[in-house]
Amino acid sequence: MLLPRTFLSTPPSWLHVTAKDEDKQLVFNPVTITIAVKDENDNMPVLTEDMFSGILSKGTKQGTSFMRVSAIDLDDPSTSNADLRYKILTQTPSQPLENMFQVDSRTGAISLSAEGSSLLDSSQVSNYKLVVQVKDLGNQSLGYRALANVEIAVVENTWITPNPVLLHEHLNVTYPKKISKVSQGKVHYYLKGSFPQGLFSIDLEGNIYVTRALDRESQAEYEIQIFAENEDGMLYNEPLELLLTVMDENDNGDVSLHAGSEIITLKAEDYDDPKTNNAKIAYEILSQEPQGSEGFLFHIGKDSGVITLQDSKLKTNAAKYYHLLVFAADLAGTEGGLSSTCTVLIKVVDVNDSPPVFSQTKYGPFSFPEDTEVGTLITTITATDADEEIKFKFVNFSVESGNEDETFKILSSPQNGTASIWLEKVLCTCARACEYVLIVSVRNDEELVGKEQDASSTATVHVLVKDVNEAPVLTQKRYEVSIPESIALGTVLLTVKATDPDIHTPSLRNDSMNWLSIDEHSGEVRVMQALDREMMQDVYTVQVIAQDKGSPSMMVTADIAIHILDVNDNSPFLVGDYSKSHLCTPQREKQSIIISAFDLDGAENSVPLIFALANSPMLQRNWRINLINDTHAYLTMRISWLEPKVHLVTIILKDMTVCLCTMEGECMQEVGRMEGKPTVISAVSIIVGTLGTIGMELPTKTKETRKKCKACDNLYSP
Repeated sequence: MLLPRTFLSTPPSWLHVTAKDEDKQLVFNPVTITIAVKDENDNMPVLTEDMFSGILSKGTKQGTSFMRVSAIDLDDPSTSNADLRYKILTQTPSQPLENMFQVDSRTGAISLSAEGSSLLDSSQVSNYKLVVQVKDLGNQSLGYRALANVEIAVVENTWITPNPVLLHEHLNVTYPKKISKVSQGKVHYYLKGSFPQGLFSIDLEGNIYVTRALDRESQAEYEIQIFAENEDGMLYNEPLELLLTVMDENDNGDVSLHAGSEIITLKAEDYDDPKTNNAKIAYEILSQEPQGSEGFLFHIGKDSGVITLQDSKLKTNAAKYYHLLVFAADLAGTEGGLSSTCTVLIKVVDVNDSPPVFSQTKYGPFSFPEDTEVGTLITTITATDADEEIKFKFVNFSVESGNEDETFKILSSPQNGTASIWLEKVLCTCARACEYVLIVSVRNDEELVGKEQDASSTATVHVLVKDVNEAPVLTQKRYEVSIPESIALGTVLLTVKATDPDIHTPSLRNDSMNWLSIDEHSGEVRVMQALDREMMQDVYTVQVIAQDKGSPSMMVTADIAIHILDVNDNSPFLVGDYSKSHLCTPQREKQSIIISAFDLDGAENSVPLIFALANSPMLQRNWRINLINDTHAYLTMRISWLEPKVHLVTIILKDMTVCLCTMEGECMQEVGRMEGKPTVISAVSIIVGTLGTIGMELPTKTKETRKKCKACDNLYSP
C-alpha cells in the first residue's frame, strides 16, 4: 500500500479490527494491526535562497565561517534520505588559488582555507563566485542534488584598532553616549576590560557607548577590549583595544582663604652683590583698586614679597578683581635706592560658603478637604543663597519628616531656588480634622566650604485636612434571607455593614408589622415579634437606612427581602354553611353532600386534605366519605335507610406534611446557611442529618369538625 509522504510525519498508526456476524455479534475479539510507513527518497534538497551572498573582510582568520549555504529535505530526517552534504564544485576566478574557500560538509558554513586566508587581497580580486552542491543520502554516491550559487564580496580589513578617545569627566549629556565604532560585518560583538559591568556597551552595528558620566578621580584611563564572533561562537580575528582617557575638569571645590593665607610671592631681581644692601630688596603695596572698606585687603611681606590676605571677609566687597600696585626698592627700601613697580591682578573666586536659607521658616497652615484630588498643588516654597557663583546657588529641597507614607511629592527647581509641594496620594480620611506637619530642608548641590547647614535651612509646612460629610456606603444594595416563620425571637437574620469614615446610625423603615429590630452599633437585624407568613405571603420587604450625623445629614438605603418559609401552624377547617344540607331516606341514587375545606398554610403544608369519619362503628356503618379533589369530598349514606332525624356526623379533617424525618420520626428542621467554614460539630450534624433521610414518615395534624345533617331537606346529585 502506498501512502503520501505527509503520512510520515506521524508515528506508526494502529488499527483495531473486529468481525461481527449478521446479528452484529462479535465473532472474535479486536485485533490490533500496526502500520509503519517506510520512507523513500522521493524528495530533492531545496535551497533556502536563490542566491547566497556574503561579505568577506581581509584579515579574516582561516576556518572562521562568514556565511552559510542551507537547504531542506522533506524526507524522513531520521534516515539518510534527508542527510544533506555540501561540497564546493567551482570557484570563479581561480586566482590566486583554486581552493581559496572551504565548506563544512554538514553545516554548509563557508570559510577561508589556510592558503586563502594568507593570499586574500581585495585589490587583486574583489568578487568570487562559487557553485556549491548539496546532496542527500549522506556520503553515498547516489542521491538527489541541488546547486547553490554563491557570491562573495571581498573588502578591505575593517577590523582595525579604533582611535583613542578623550572624554571629559562629569560630561553633562544624554546617556548612553556614543564614543567609538568598529565594523566586522554580521557578527556578535562584546566588550571586556577592567571597568564596572555595564559602564560601556556595544550594539549590533559595532557602535560603542559609555552609559554614564565618568570621574577622573576614580579612574583616569580605560582599556576596552572588543571581540567579534560569528554565529558559531568563533572569533573572526584578534580582539581590538580601545584606549579611553578621562580628561580632568575643575570639579574640586575651591578652598576658602582665611586671613594670613598666602596668595602669591613676588620676586624682584637685583644684580648687585647679594652680600650687600645694594641687592637687598624691600616690597610695599602702594595702592589697591578698588579700596576696601577698611583699607587694604592685602598685605605684602616687606622682605619676602609674599602677598597674603589681610581681611577674610571678602564677601563684603563686591569686586571680583583687585589691582595692586607693588613697589620694590633695593637698599632695603631706604632712601636713595633704585626701585621699580609692578601691577598684580588678583581674581576673587567665589566658594560655596553660604548655605541656602528659606525666605520664611513656616508655611501655612493650608486647609484642604479630605477628598482633594491627587495632583493638587499644596504650596510653593522659596530659598535664597548668598553665594555669587551660579552653580553654588543651585539648591535641592527634600522632606525630612512628616511624609513617611509619601502622601506628598516635592519637586525642586534648583536654578530658581523654588520647590512645589504636590498631593501624591489621597489625604487621610477621618471623622475630624487632621494635620500634616512637613519638615522641609534645602541643600546646595555643591558641598559647603567652611560652614554647615543651620536652622535657617529648614522650614515647616502645615497642611490641615478638613472632614467632608460623605454619604455612607452600604456593602450591598439589596439583602436577602430565607427563614421559617417559626424562627425564635432574637435570632440574628443578617448584619448590615456600611463603609463610612464618619459616624453613622442604621435604622429600619417600612417594618409595618414591627417584626424586626436593628442594632445601631453592630448593624445586626433581629426578629423581635413572631412571624406569620399567612399575613404577608412569602416575602416581607423592609428598608435599612444608614444615616450619618453630619450637617447636612447624608443617608443611603437598601432593601431587605425576607423570604418567610411556611410551617404547618394552621389546622384545616370547613368552608361554607351546611345547616340546610340534607339527605333523603330511603337513599336515592347519587344523592350526596359536597364538603369543602381549606388550610391557611402553604401548599406544602396543606393540600391534599384528608377527609375521614370519626372512629365510631355506628358512623362507619351508616356513612361514607369519598374524595373529589384535594379540598372537597362527598358525604353519602352507606346504607339505604336511616331514621329520619338530625344526625350528628363527626368528620375529621387532616392536612398532610411530607418531610425528612429523624430517627425518632420527627420532622427535621431546615437551618439557614452557616457563615464561614463548618466546624467539627456542624459537620457531624450534617452527616447525621443525611443518614436521617433514610427513614421517612407522613405525620399529620388533625382537627375534628362536627357537622349536623338534617335529612330530607335538600338533595344534591353529583
